[in-house]
Amino acid sequence: MLHCPALPGSPGFGGDRAAIAEAVLRDAETLVAAGIDGLMLENFHDTPFYPGSVPPEAIAEMTALAVAVRSRFDVPLGINMLRNDGRAALAVAAAAGAQLIRVNVLCGARLTDQGIVQGIAHDLLRDRVRLGAESIEILADVDVKHSVALAARPLEEEIDDVVHRGKADGLVVSGAATGRPTHLEDAQRAKAAAGDVPIFVGSGVTPETAAEYLAVADGVIVGTSLKRGGIGSEPVDGERVRRLLERCER
Repeated sequence: MLHCPALPGSPGFGGDRAAIAEAVLRDAETLVAAGIDGLMLENFHDTPFYPGSVPPEAIAEMTALAVAVRSRFDVPLGINMLRNDGRAALAVAAAAGAQLIRVNVLCGARLTDQGIVQGIAHDLLRDRVRLGAESIEILADVDVKHSVALAARPLEEEIDDVVHRGKADGLVVSGAATGRPTHLEDAQRAKAAAGDVPIFVGSGVTPETAAEYLAVADGVIVGTSLKRGGIGSEPVDGERVRRLLERCER
């Protein structure tokens, strides 16, 4: 994960746009130098998040940052616009030449700290065709963190909708919140239900737990545990990245 510092327009913005780019590129350099497989750029510090559309200044800043990352690092890049502006993420990805986006609520509806967040598959998939961006893949969360279902239903049923009706290219299963461990049973159930669609574990992955997750899932998305001291607001720690990759290779 490339966790952007607070962007212009958000309450936490520090007033220095150049410092944002420096922080993002520094973390990207540390991750790529250690041998990470890909990057995901996210407006992680723009709390409190909008439940739907983010403002134009955030989209513009994310586009500039994505272009800067793509121009310097030859690894796949994803975009996530929190809380659920997958349409903006797709536009940023298309403009910057990124390969994928992540969408927290692609189908259905979830009760979150932003209120009720609604699925966007009907708009997003049409945007992808209209933009000629069919090559940009959509990773969709199921039972997404920091939320609860409005009506309880089996994980397998949600996956069936997200894959066959929402047309997700990959699925993300995570714990209850950022940095919280993902239940291994959830990853196993998701993998069994998803068929050929790849499954990624999206929270709580550490060097100590990576092997058990990768025995089930197709990949892992790692953010907090790679930061200095395991603190989300700190820079990426190269030694933590190397330790994680060593465990993954084993």
